[in-house]
Amino acid sequence: MSPSPLSLLCALLLTFPLAILFTINTQDAAATTTTTVPPPPATPTPPIPPPPPIKIKTQLLKPSKNKMEDHGDDDDDTSLFHMASRVDPNPGPVGAPKKLAFLFLTAGPLPLAPLWELYFNQTKIKHLYNIYIHADPNSPIYPPPFQGVFANRTIPSKPTRRHTPTLAAAHRRLLAHALLHDPSNYIFALLSPSCIPLHSFDFTYKFLVKSKKSFVEILENEVGARGRWAARGETAMLPEVKFEDFRIGSQFSILTRGHARLAVGDTRLWSKFKLPCLQENVYRCYPEENYLPTLMSMVDRKGCVPATLTYVDWKGHHNGHPHTFGASEVGPDLILTLRGRRPRYGDEEMNGSDASVTVRRRGDPFLFARKFGADTVGALMDIANDVILRD
Repeated sequence: MSPSPLSLLCALLLTFPLAILFTINTQDAAATTTTTVPPPPATPTPPIPPPPPIKIKTQLLKPSKNKMEDHGDDDDDTSLFHMASRVDPNPGPVGAPKKLAFLFLTAGPLPLAPLWELYFNQTKIKHLYNIYIHADPNSPIYPPPFQGVFANRTIPSKPTRRHTPTLAAAHRRLLAHALLHDPSNYIFALLSPSCIPLHSFDFTYKFLVKSKKSFVEILENEVGARGRWAARGETAMLPEVKFEDFRIGSQFSILTRGHARLAVGDTRLWSKFKLPCLQENVYRCYPEENYLPTLMSMVDRKGCVPATLTYVDWKGHHNGHPHTFGASEVGPDLILTLRGRRPRYGDEEMNGSDASVTVRRRGDPFLFARKFGADTVGALMDIANDVILRD
């Protein structure tokens, strides 16, 4: 029986989609088997030159309307201070000689570096000291070109500025790095770029290493103390620091290992001293001269000799700064005169001018002196071997 036209049409309609599908698959297969022509070889890329050195520009720190911006708060240093406060309070390892840690707080290069280089290189026994430098990264010359004994001695630093907590924060940062760096560090002396030694290293080492006390100037009845205490606001320091507990003293202290741990571990008093001062009180704001004297007076007054061993001449002060010695003043007589002075202890007469009181209580020597201008380096080097470093 022959198929009818209608059945042939139905069969054709049923096979039409299959034909379309077969055609598509055949085209895809042909496409996948097509030989791909490789692209022409790329032109070699020339090496990228290193970026030019980053130039640090001086940034002007603008004060806010009500308070001076801190720019030195150590919130991100919390781990550093915590670790440093937990080091062994005793220098080690057992039997190893104790070391002196010299902490230089500077905004730039050290103009008197040649004298210090001679000072450190003339030690009779080597490896009895370490040097740490906190250099302001906002300085026009950063990093400063430290050489010789000062090379590779800079710690991670932050900007510093007068009348803010940044200088006190920098001191704590120096202490923390020194504590963590060498367990043999026993004495920690803060110095400025205008400081000079008044004796040889060996004299200084023997005197300090036998001391069981820190040297922190602690003054109670200073003029202007009330204004300094209230510089952040009339009640800002309360309840941690009452006015009767507030003290003033030199920024340049010498701390034992135990007191260095105490200074970096403190959070209670520092939470007040790190507060920025009110703009109208900015010229009463000297945390670097108040924090350690207050802390040590409140926590371990008997563990401190209340004096600084860094001589300074305040009789010729100008605009809040002590007298700066110039090249014409430098000579053997000046060094011998400064050696003959004795520190002021607590609220005694300045620089031990009251000899009866000084001799009756203590007779510690000044080990360092400031401020010496950059122009004095030549005159100082002329008398270094015969006077300054000869005991």
